[in-house]
Amino acid sequence: MQQDKLYYTDATKLAELIRSKQVSPVEVVKAHLDRIEAVNPKVNAIVVLADGALDAAKKAEAAVMSGAELGALHGVPFTVKDSIDTAGVLTQRGSPIFKGHIPDIDAPAVARIKAAGGILLAKTNLPEFAYSVESDNLLTGRTNNPWNLDYTPGGSSGGESAAIAAGISPLGIGSDVAISTRGPAAHTGIVGLKATHGRVPATGHWPRVPRRFWHIGPMARSVRDVALAYSLLAGPDGADGFSTIAPGVDTGAGAWSRPLRVGWLTDFFGPLDPEVAATVKEAAKALAGAGVHVEEVRLPILKETDGVGIFWQLQQMETRSVFQKVTAGHEDEVFHHVKAIFGTPDTSIEDFVAGEQVQERLRDTLAEYFRNYDVLLCPVTPFPATKHGLEDVVINGQAYSPFQVMNATSIFTLTGNPAMTVRFGTSSNGLPIGVQIVSSWFAESKMFDAASRLEALSPVRNLHPEL
Repeated sequence: MQQDKLYYTDATKLAELIRSKQVSPVEVVKAHLDRIEAVNPKVNAIVVLADGALDAAKKAEAAVMSGAELGALHGVPFTVKDSIDTAGVLTQRGSPIFKGHIPDIDAPAVARIKAAGGILLAKTNLPEFAYSVESDNLLTGRTNNPWNLDYTPGGSSGGESAAIAAGISPLGIGSDVAISTRGPAAHTGIVGLKATHGRVPATGHWPRVPRRFWHIGPMARSVRDVALAYSLLAGPDGADGFSTIAPGVDTGAGAWSRPLRVGWLTDFFGPLDPEVAATVKEAAKALAGAGVHVEEVRLPILKETDGVGIFWQLQQMETRSVFQKVTAGHEDEVFHHVKAIFGTPDTSIEDFVAGEQVQERLRDTLAEYFRNYDVLLCPVTPFPATKHGLEDVVINGQAYSPFQVMNATSIFTLTGNPAMTVRFGTSSNGLPIGVQIVSSWFAESKMFDAASRLEALSPVRNLHPEL
């Protein structure tokens, strides 16, 4: 099979080809290593290769030839965001402060993909400490968007999203605290998942705080790959106190059995680029045309709530204190993203309590909404990918902070609902535009059902950047 066919083949298909002996794990891993050599100098998505990937591929090939029982991802390479621990492989967290750091054990998410036969290929870039909307740092530099190198792939899982979009990796493990799998997925035209909070243990991720908001999640080029990876990742590990629900609740592996009910909205998350709004409307129209029950809905609380501001109020003091402790005496080695956090004022107890009350009202509102609908279809980001440098974004002639990119994702971090990104459009300057699909807590199957339907209807499916 030609190499270009291999590196743009999804993980599920690669596993099928390996299982049926149509390709070998060695061929697959070599194809991706060659792709890294060819395009990573342009995108800078990969920050370190994992030693032993080819040796692991040879062992995987021997297992296939011997007729051994094979895991769901046997022989398939995968990549991991560099904030997540990988045994024996550099995990430097985008910072000179952690230069040379090598964990002793894998994070549970990494261990579970390996147990399914996955082969760790490399680690991917991120902002320092995984805390910004652009993937840039002093240690491993800036990641570029494969669709246009002058633009950002987002953050904090920007290296992961860029690697997958560029054909460097078929499957990745990212993390999301306010936008960090869903936003980069939208910016690069792939699929990214934030499952119900706690569904996938966050053990082995740094920073640990704020654990009540961090999510570990899969990223890939197809919905079925993300659903498969999620079914392998879900379930408690006995260490993350937020991860307590047994795998049998809903792994997302099966289709939802009753007619799907979809509500959609666009104008409840602040300023919105007209092309993004149009993409969400087209997605709703496509589902309706395919026989899905679709209605435009109103959730005024979303318009009234500054999700980014509330998120910041509730977590910034604990995050800031941890970052200050780690960087003490090394302030000259800290990138400006983290330095900006040091300059933020304390949250008053009054503002903290008010923020918690808003968070509770959001949860109540969505609980009521999901009594009547199975999923919510809405924007992921209010605008497509922006140029590097975190400059203001102009929408309808008015300038907005680039951090408003989190407006429509931070809400569902606050509530803990599962949410995912699927591409459904393209901007006038050729950048991907995604839509966000949200379901009720522990109802990932409904979300995957809607996402699979949208993917099948997508006018931009199977497009790849030219590199």
